[in-house]
Amino acid sequence: MFFKYDDKSVRLTGRWAKSERYAVTTANGSKIEFMFTGKMAIMHFDMVFNVHPYPHVWIEVDNGARVEAAIDRFMRICAGTDGIHKVTVICKSSMERQHRWYEPLVAKFAFMGFEADGAKELPSVKRRYMEFVGDSITEGVLIDADYCKGMDDEAMNRPFQDDSTATYAYLTATELGFEPLIMGYGAVGVTRGGAGAVPRLDLSYDYCYENQLTDMSEPEYIITNPGANDRLQEVGTYLKMYEQLLDVISKRHPSAKIIVLGAFCGWCSDELDGFVKDYNNRTGKNVDYINTAGWVPLEPFHPMREGHRIIADNLIKELKARNIE
Repeated sequence: MFFKYDDKSVRLTGRWAKSERYAVTTANGSKIEFMFTGKMAIMHFDMVFNVHPYPHVWIEVDNGARVEAAIDRFMRICAGTDGIHKVTVICKSSMERQHRWYEPLVAKFAFMGFEADGAKELPSVKRRYMEFVGDSITEGVLIDADYCKGMDDEAMNRPFQDDSTATYAYLTATELGFEPLIMGYGAVGVTRGGAGAVPRLDLSYDYCYENQLTDMSEPEYIITNPGANDRLQEVGTYLKMYEQLLDVISKRHPSAKIIVLGAFCGWCSDELDGFVKDYNNRTGKNVDYINTAGWVPLEPFHPMREGHRIIADNLIKELKARNIE
């Protein structure tokens, strides 16, 4: 039997848009969960317009070890034993320079559903959500930078080099007991669009891709971290555009607590502090600011696994000091 993505046996977390045929996301870190009965399930992905190298996912069965795989039209899962099985699929990585915003979408995860002997309704869960809004660092670009040996075009190996689940964002949220929601696109900022034709953050925040509002759970906390790709702009322009982003986020999620996280390169850290205080005074909002200057070395520009671990440790400490846990 075939069970569509909107069946009660399926749960989608993250930045998804839904159509008649499939649910689609372009944001790494988004997640699929489903329960099937029997020994085998076959996941169906729409691969129209996807081109090599395909996005990668982590697949976990019955809370076991994760296995990395490139998505394909059909992906078979063999549980080995008959019974009820839980599958978790996390959108690990994709090609940041492939189109992820305007159709036809080249770097997309388009989940149609799964095939199995039967399905089991997922039990309801009460989760708390923490969203992170940023750029390539937030989506985990070059976390495993060494996986490029022998490549004529290093960027073509990005699905192996990137990992959303090893980012400071994913680590921080999960270790504090939150479900992570990640919006990170390479080269994007508050003053500029990014790789894959993604618009600047205030224009893209509400959407999964062009004109498709994201169907996302309500976050309790929203942590913003643009700046690394804005550092060549005038500070005044950066702060003006940052205000527009905060206004958009506040309008979409008025009950969420917003925390501005300074750029890890340290750029504009003092100015951001003053900006947040002024923004709160003018708007009556309660945005917080965390200065990250000096947390990690300036090189490599994209922190690797150890760097993200250091950032997460520092951020967790700061959040716990604010009674966020």
